[in-house]
Amino acid sequence: MLTPDPTTEQTPPPSAAPSRDAPARSGAAALLGEHLRPTLKFLLVGGIVFLLDAAMYNLLVFWHPTHGWGEGIMHGSPLTAKVIAVAIASCLTYLGNRLWTFGDRPRPDTTRSIMMFVLVNLIAAGLQLSCLAFSRYVLGLDSVLADNISGTVIGQIVSTSFRYVTYGRFVFPRR
Repeated sequence: MLTPDPTTEQTPPPSAAPSRDAPARSGAAALLGEHLRPTLKFLLVGGIVFLLDAAMYNLLVFWHPTHGWGEGIMHGSPLTAKVIAVAIASCLTYLGNRLWTFGDRPRPDTTRSIMMFVLVNLIAAGLQLSCLAFSRYVLGLDSVLADNISGTVIGQIVSTSFRYVTYGRFVFPRR
């Protein structure tokens, strides 16, 4: 059996010495890696569905099959039109997030997951509708630009922020 010579001191090369910043960097990199990919996926799904939501709303409110652009079939009912657009977009959002964004997470009880998704989206839709209603009924603005800024852009930013925080915690938890 070979034994080391006690008179010879072995020192590691200078590059092998642990750095004080290494744990902080690896922790930050791990945190970034853990959250960056799902955040980008969430934003991509949301971006596609956002375009669909905006297109449906604008067609319902500002496009008429016989008169073209101007006042659409649901111009007098913008909140109902937004509910229809949000409901269709929400179904696609669920599929995109369940199958792709949070697809690596364990499949929770489907009934519970869908019920939490519906609850979160009802609250988020309420936030989005509040922005549109404020613009339409408090400020009296009913142009294409005003509806799209208030209900589509501002409302979507508020509701998407709420959805991002709640989907990962309640709808598609890690467990």
